[in-house]
Amino acid sequence: MNMTKLRIAGGAAMALIVGTLPALAYTGQELAKQAQISITEARASALKAFPGQITDEELEKEKGGSGLRYSFDIKRGKVTQEVGVDAQTGKILENAKEGAHPD
Repeated sequence: MNMTKLRIAGGAAMALIVGTLPALAYTGQELAKQAQISITEARASALKAFPGQITDEELEKEKGGSGLRYSFDIKRGKVTQEVGVDAQTGKILENAKEGAHPD
């Protein structure tokens, strides 16, 4: 196989892998039918509030807002921030540095 074909095959494989990432399950996915905001929209809001790399995400029932929220752990440098997004309204409910003992 020449280098051009190898690069094309490698690029196609990477596109296939990356293309499936949003389809991966997240904690609380069974609650998604109750949410007005999709996880994709919530991710975008969370990353706008605190740009970085999402290391954990979940949809959970929790006090505050509508009672249903997406929670994201976002890492930037050495800091991990927890950003909560209301699953009904898209409002940012939390944007705080993750403590020493994250839940």
